[in-house]
Amino acid sequence: MNVTAERTVRELALENFAATRVFEKLGIDYCCGGNKSLAEACRAANLSTDQVLDSLEMAEQAAHSAQKDQNWQREPLADLIAHITNTHHKYTREEIARLRPLFDKVCGVHGKKHPELLEMRTSFLNMAEEMRLHMMKEESVLFPCIVRMEEAVLQHEPVLPPPFGSLQNPISMMEHEHDSAGNALRVMREASGGYVAPSGACVSYQALYKALAEFETDMHQHVHLENNILFPRAIAMEPAH
Repeated sequence: MNVTAERTVRELALENFAATRVFEKLGIDYCCGGNKSLAEACRAANLSTDQVLDSLEMAEQAAHSAQKDQNWQREPLADLIAHITNTHHKYTREEIARLRPLFDKVCGVHGKKHPELLEMRTSFLNMAEEMRLHMMKEESVLFPCIVRMEEAVLQHEPVLPPPFGSLQNPISMMEHEHDSAGNALRVMREASGGYVAPSGACVSYQALYKALAEFETDMHQHVHLENNILFPRAIAMEPAH
């Protein structure tokens, strides 16, 4: 993204959805006031243009670095769990908190003309609550159990059976909940026609759809790491009963 003070806030917001997070955090209006140059918007908000430019560059770099590939088939499971928690769980929580008010804003303005928005918001809120509980269960019960099991294996110590019998029991539940989240995302994608905002949609409307598409992509990466790498490796590590 070519980030300069002369470009309009609208252009920057549409080119990289990560910029909308920076604007929302700093109180820069990228919707109704989106036609102002970044320099003008910074003056209006009494912000340092150089600092805002730095924030936009850092947000873009963070988005790129998060996409770097790593061979998680070989890394320790503790490292993979830390990556899932610090990257995908963190992202999911932050985006849910950000998208709730954005959904409310867009639904409040466009909901009557586009009732699919209301249906999408219901699906999103239900999924958000399920994911909140899902991530809490993983972080408080399943993930610590896997880390302890791996430590025992690496130190050649006896692997104590988990309190829930086998790892397969909670893992099956986690996979079922992943399927539920995937179904909710499919419903939203279909209702929005592939997250294509209608002609003439405001920047907030477009930002919502861009964010939901990115949320879906991250969720796919998140679930892939758990279903296809973490869970099979953890089950293979568990001693036979």
